[in-house]
Amino acid sequence: MSRQLGIEHLKDLARGAAILGTGGGGDPLIGRLLVEQAIREHGPVTVLDPDELDDDAFVIPTAQMGAPTVIVEKIPRGSEPVGALRALEKHLGRRADATMPIECGGINSMIPLLVAARTGLPVVDADGMGRAFPELQMETFSVYGVPGSPMAVAGEHDETVVIDTGTDNRQMEWLARGITIRLGGVAHIAEYSMTGAEVKRTAVPRTLSLGLSIGRAVREARSAHEDPVEAVREALAPTLYSHLRVLFRGKVVDVERRTVEGFARGRARFTSYDGTSQLELRFQNENLVAEVDGEVVCTVPDLICVLEGDTAEPITTEGLRYGQRVTVVGISTPDLMRTPEALAVFGPSCFGLDVEFNPVERHALVL
Repeated sequence: MSRQLGIEHLKDLARGAAILGTGGGGDPLIGRLLVEQAIREHGPVTVLDPDELDDDAFVIPTAQMGAPTVIVEKIPRGSEPVGALRALEKHLGRRADATMPIECGGINSMIPLLVAARTGLPVVDADGMGRAFPELQMETFSVYGVPGSPMAVAGEHDETVVIDTGTDNRQMEWLARGITIRLGGVAHIAEYSMTGAEVKRTAVPRTLSLGLSIGRAVREARSAHEDPVEAVREALAPTLYSHLRVLFRGKVVDVERRTVEGFARGRARFTSYDGTSQLELRFQNENLVAEVDGEVVCTVPDLICVLEGDTAEPITTEGLRYGQRVTVVGISTPDLMRTPEALAVFGPSCFGLDVEFNPVERHALVL
């Protein structure tokens, strides 16, 4: 069923989407404030269930691209993603019937809502990653045969570039990354235009609803003085993301982070409260692999989420700071993200990790 999404839903959605974003997907506060302003000016947003889409509907996903560390200081004007959408529509000679997220994440679950509020288009309740990934070819759309290009890239001064690499989504990512760097490290994009039938075949369904449910569960658990991590576990249990494992509890003791080639890359170390155990995370915009005392306990494409220890508020990779007290959890991804075809696009080897994917529910301990 389609439904209206208003300002009152945004805090829960931003929090839940940031948890699903596994440390990436952009700053949730900035994204929420942009959408709040747009809804105040233009009214609420219509959210469509993917099953409601006509098979011949024309859907253009919209997003922000760039290093999360840059986005914190280079706040969008708000019109850029609509500029990217319009540029792609003009190039294709066809208007979109709806927009859609390409990924979960604090800002990239919000950008399509911003576009929808400003244009009147509905937003499809689905996305192409089921979490956040750093590169544009790392999408279920790509895995299951939808070309990402032609795509449009828009900058803050109304610059637009159209990229067409045919079916080569890796080359599309490489070119778009270079343009984004030259636009100051952040840009807005419209890509992976597709039919409603292709959305139903290739997208991870109902991730906006899931983000809203997770965020609400955390808020209600806090209000009732209950364990918010357990509330997230219960919210996930009946969904495609059915397993949550607590991987570690402790505090941040070291963060190494640098912005390189359009990505925020680095690692963070955590020590348990009693000082007897250590966790190391490696990230490229998003958390990629978690090792406890040298043993891998979770790796992409499963989600590795760093949560504030008492409140379960998600901490992004650019938000990690020395001394934070945290709970680190692993969450299982949907089955369509664990196929051999999917692992060939966004499994551990695609990030240069010399580890095999092992589903988090098989080997992570509940602490």
